[in-house]
Amino acid sequence: MENPPSPASIPARLQLAPGPWTTLLEGLCARFPWISTMQWQDRFARGRVQDRGGRALAPGDRWRAGQEIVYFREVAHEPAIPFSETILHHDEHLLVADKPHFLPVVPAGRFVRETLLARLQARTGCATLVPLHRIDRDTAGLVLFSTDPATRGAYQALFRERRIDKGYEALAPPLPDQGFPLERRSRLQRGTPFFRTEEGQGPANSLTRIEVLERGQIHWRYALTPVSGRKHQLRVHMAALGAPICNDRCYPLLQAETPDDFSRPLQLLACSLGFVDPVCGATRHFRSRLALA
Repeated sequence: MENPPSPASIPARLQLAPGPWTTLLEGLCARFPWISTMQWQDRFARGRVQDRGGRALAPGDRWRAGQEIVYFREVAHEPAIPFSETILHHDEHLLVADKPHFLPVVPAGRFVRETLLARLQARTGCATLVPLHRIDRDTAGLVLFSTDPATRGAYQALFRERRIDKGYEALAPPLPDQGFPLERRSRLQRGTPFFRTEEGQGPANSLTRIEVLERGQIHWRYALTPVSGRKHQLRVHMAALGAPICNDRCYPLLQAETPDDFSRPLQLLACSLGFVDPVCGATRHFRSRLALA
């Protein structure tokens, strides 16, 4: 079996968004403000920013909205995540992993090697491993991976066509004035800064079903079912109801960026996945072995 690529050299694809920038260097510095201009210039000089065909791009090349580029993530001082993932299932088509809090699924921002994808590639030697969906770095729980490019499209369709049941649990303040089960519908849109999501005006494009599993004195344990799959949907909906998920650093208010406090994980767990396997026809159901505090 071929060795997987070094995690540090995993390429990242970026579709250029519309903006006021005229050059690639200007736009990338604006899109990734935590990466210095000098670092981007060094990447361009070493051919680490390319077009889809692998041709090295120049910092003065024009910023073209809609163009897809490839760049290679490089982190000088990457934080270590002191928690381990668990492989719950692995066959010729699928791998199901239980992701701990704080670990990103794929390379992003400050993380290249300390990601679920890179760790699983190193453990399994599977260079064709691709996540079929994402959960937040702050969220723990189940992530489904494709191991075979030939059947990947069939599994991706489960998510695209909403033929997969996803269940979450969360700890959050009580909502004694609400009747349960309840549904939260709203229009979610990009917030400020760009990595946040907010509720806006207009027709709803998101739906979350909420039930109470346990009523504690300080916090309640909720079952959350996202019918749609918008970014940060569960976190935004719970905060909008007046019960932000415990230890949420983004909602309802964005907290100042500080080093991770590993003693205070976000109390959100992707606890179950269920679907009819499009390849073999079997009913599949996976349950996380993790638990909220």
